[in-house]
Amino acid sequence: MSEIAVQIRGLWVSYNALAVLEEIDLEIQAGKYVGILGPNGAGKSTLLKVILGLIKPSRGEVLVFGEAPQRLRHRGQIVGYLPQRPLGNPHFPVTVLDVVLMGRYGRIGLVKRPSLKDRQMALTILEQVGIAHLAERAIGEVSGGEQQRVFIARALCVEPRLLVLDEPMVSLDACAQDELYELVHGIKEKLDLTVLMVSHDIGGVARHVDDIVCINRRIHIHQAPPIGRLGLESTFGCSVEYLFHGEIPHRVVKVHDD
Repeated sequence: MSEIAVQIRGLWVSYNALAVLEEIDLEIQAGKYVGILGPNGAGKSTLLKVILGLIKPSRGEVLVFGEAPQRLRHRGQIVGYLPQRPLGNPHFPVTVLDVVLMGRYGRIGLVKRPSLKDRQMALTILEQVGIAHLAERAIGEVSGGEQQRVFIARALCVEPRLLVLDEPMVSLDACAQDELYELVHGIKEKLDLTVLMVSHDIGGVARHVDDIVCINRRIHIHQAPPIGRLGLESTFGCSVEYLFHGEIPHRVVKVHDD
């Protein structure tokens, strides 16, 4: 029987008595590459933060590899995370290597300095994501696609079993997006990771992931790609049109009445 990486039962999350997530039941098998889709305000990032132990549910149960996520978070283990805004000040005077080493503090503690072994691990991971040559460059001097590789490397420095990526493709051009999808897939295979990726890129996600979760307050779809029209309409809350290239829709747009 396959190990369950994430198990959610009867999850509700409310802010000021307003339900953001409701009746969420979800199981994600270990080793899966899962894309999470939904419109703005659908609760995608909230779901990730619940899994990370950053938000406490109003009710329901969440387990990550059989443990409560808050326990894992306090131990700095299991989960690597790339948030939507991973660097508050892009001009902060730190090198690429410094940023990646930040991922080690969950393991070694904030009061300890990274050891030579930690530095070597960070350099090895930078090599795995293809940017070892940028180790001494300032983080603000590298491109958007290179920065996302840096932040993925930082998340990998945790030595995770679960990698959580919240819209890593934002602001990247099509070529950089495809390269990043392939990079994440390769890392997943090499390190035997489970990956959760929030995205608005329906076509890109469908080409690269094992499973798709469509969410809009509730789970509307959880299946392998492709997704049919009805599933997307129930998620996005409107009639939609597909713009196809091959068998995978690249965009979904609202149907307008004449």
